[in-house]
Amino acid sequence: MRLLEQPPRPVLALTRLRRQDPRAGDPRGRGPQGRPRPVRELLLIAVLFGLYKLGRVLAAGRVPEAFGNAHRIWDLERALEMPSETGLQHALLHSEALVHVANCYYAYVHFPAMAVFLLWTYLRRPAHYRWIRRTVVALTAAGLALHLLVPLAPPRMLAGTGMIDTAAVFGPAVYGSPEADTMANQYAAMPSLHIGWAAVIALGLIAGARTRWRWLWLLHPATTAVVVATANHYWLDGAVALALLVLLAATVPLLRPPSRGPDRNVPGPVRPEGP
Repeated sequence: MRLLEQPPRPVLALTRLRRQDPRAGDPRGRGPQGRPRPVRELLLIAVLFGLYKLGRVLAAGRVPEAFGNAHRIWDLERALEMPSETGLQHALLHSEALVHVANCYYAYVHFPAMAVFLLWTYLRRPAHYRWIRRTVVALTAAGLALHLLVPLAPPRMLAGTGMIDTAAVFGPAVYGSPEADTMANQYAAMPSLHIGWAAVIALGLIAGARTRWRWLWLLHPATTAVVVATANHYWLDGAVALALLVLLAATVPLLRPPSRGPDRNVPGPVRPEGP
């Protein structure tokens, strides 16, 4: 007997997600096969982008705090004897071509990969889509909250670490001067949404795919090595993102198809009439 065929018992949301019937309809008007309406989904994305922009404004003027937190994170990692970000970057710098690939991956994969993943899930795995969307929204909201509570300068800005900004040196560069950047909050290293989103994509494709090779998607969160080696994040940024995802994946409620009552158009069993 396979694990997913065992009798019902308390399980994580990912396992329950795989058990949902993708053919179940939704009488509450959420579109075919339970899909939310596309206009509502586009509005949700617009609201999230607006909140992200608001976070960029609210984070302005906290640069000294961001650098103070960066020094504390760096010292904490050394106290915990965590692997050296500097050592990983120096290994990457042995190949200029590999550095360029890592920079391109950081610059061009993050947002497009999530967009393609959500579109594929919406169209091909509608029974999974709403749970995945809720998880992405919850993870992103938690990340933005931490960005505001704990502003953190990335390693590329921290003097004395021996790390360089690989994107600025080798290209392509994503960020300009932090003072002139109106699109991104560059003091939002903790947690790493690059790593958190990559893990969501891996979990979603493992849950939604039908092939035995789906477990290879666990390699996608290897994004961790890219964001660390390019000096955009600390190890702890990824660890906090994954911890948040584990918590949310276990607690974000699934929207189960509503149970159908008896069909009033189908006659019930005929009872014998009394005397």
